[in-house]
Amino acid sequence: MQQSQPQLLRLLSYNIQVGITTHRYGQYLTNSWKHVLPYPHRMETLRAIGEFISAFDIVGMQELDAGSLRSGFVDQTEYLARVGMFPFWYSMTNRHIGHLARHALGLLSRYPAHRIIEHRLPSAIPGRGALEIHFGEKCSPLIIVLLHLSLSRRARRQQFEYVNRIIEQYRFTVIMGDLNCQPDAQEFVQLLENGHVRIMSNYECTYPSWRPAQAYDHILVSPELKIHATQVYPLHLSDHLPVGVVLELPSKICLRPGTRENICDMPSASTTYLPNKRI
Repeated sequence: MQQSQPQLLRLLSYNIQVGITTHRYGQYLTNSWKHVLPYPHRMETLRAIGEFISAFDIVGMQELDAGSLRSGFVDQTEYLARVGMFPFWYSMTNRHIGHLARHALGLLSRYPAHRIIEHRLPSAIPGRGALEIHFGEKCSPLIIVLLHLSLSRRARRQQFEYVNRIIEQYRFTVIMGDLNCQPDAQEFVQLLENGHVRIMSNYECTYPSWRPAQAYDHILVSPELKIHATQVYPLHLSDHLPVGVVLELPSKICLRPGTRENICDMPSASTTYLPNKRI
């Protein structure tokens, strides 16, 4: 009897810096105006990013704009979904600064999600969030948690603890995003010691993109998910490099491509605040 081929899932995590290309530290100053005002080359960069991510099944993105002055009132998640031909997408606004900026996380997928939860992460400065997305059958879901953590070590410690309380409820989980710390950071090590997710053994540096020296961007997976391949891509369209992984899904997880003919957003999300443990 011929055995069925295992289902492979191509994942990518990418901090796109709202479509701003950066090639040296001095450009953080000279290009600072691009974080508040529109400029024509942003759309060219976004189109190039959209064409690159079209090779993946699920893409988690950080530092997008959900439609404000600086992006020309374009929801960058939706735009990238259209360029990359993803039938499902969802955008979560974490920080809304009037008409000037709408800082967001974005999730693009070739598979429909049956549940989406927005989490507001603990932080002294509000504006950090996490997207919890459920794929596959409700009885045995694949859970993806998309993150962009704080610069403060104290805030990251609280945020990692918060995320651990999300993933400890499920068997098959993936954490992806810009964690703003290296794997040897104490708060990162504590997450890994909890045993719910593991890091790729051959992780590479992703920041800054022009001379990578820090491993900030990661895709972490639960022990029962088999990793086939990993790669950091030399795509110099942001100040971060994208990181990808190919997973082999166990037979208990059943993902079926969406059947909608048009690009559309995912089901509406609920917002959850988990109780924060005192540290």
